[in-house]
Amino acid sequence: MKFVSWNVNGLRARLKKDFMPAFKALDADIFAVQEIKMQIGEAILELNGYRQFWNCAERKGYSGTAIFSRVEPKNFTCGIGVDEFDSEGRVITLEFDDYFFVNAYVPNSHNLEWLDRRMKWEDAFRGYLSELDSRKPVIICGDLNVAHQPIDLKNPASNHHSAGFSDEERAKFTELLNSGFVDIFRRRNPNLTGAYTWWSYLRKARLSNAGWRIDYFLISERLVDNVVDATIESDIFGSDHCPVTMSIWN
Repeated sequence: MKFVSWNVNGLRARLKKDFMPAFKALDADIFAVQEIKMQIGEAILELNGYRQFWNCAERKGYSGTAIFSRVEPKNFTCGIGVDEFDSEGRVITLEFDDYFFVNAYVPNSHNLEWLDRRMKWEDAFRGYLSELDSRKPVIICGDLNVAHQPIDLKNPASNHHSAGFSDEERAKFTELLNSGFVDIFRRRNPNLTGAYTWWSYLRKARLSNAGWRIDYFLISERLVDNVVDATIESDIFGSDHCPVTMSIWN
């Protein structure tokens, strides 16, 4: 099984140029996207062989997630049970026989002005995932809006108190991992530097690879031995993020 996750930063714009070539080339069994910025009436694509699952934000042009799956799930749910976040289309969960698959777009703390809100999200999301994990293994993917360790961004010293690299956000990510989940890319590549998934549009950051790794696959610890590969597809352009992938034996 091959899984792909990509923050497309506006799916409508990507569909005009970049999305379908990348979608076909990556050839995923399950393809998750974040920040689609589309409404329910717009959210239908021509994707032969794929079931489509959408969670659009109530606010037009904002947030939203989707999953395109070749495999029929047993169940499909949206949100984490917190109205404040669920209206923003941030989470989709598919249940399969052997695991849950969760696609998430984590709120940005916006220069730490929304840090309290982010902390509320972190606790609620961790509780949601832990409850799923008590029933069967979980695969989580998406834009988690945090660079966990200094190795996960180009300039850690100058960004120490920036949104996405604050001590508080990083500590919450550590709590999530300590509750039974594994950052599978870092587990497989513990010392790899320069591996990023997001680059600012400012100052031609992608050309100089001045990036951050904020897009992930996290998995329940008991799935680690099933993982065949975990990659960052930094040669795929279009968004300010690039896709990340994971393959497992099923």
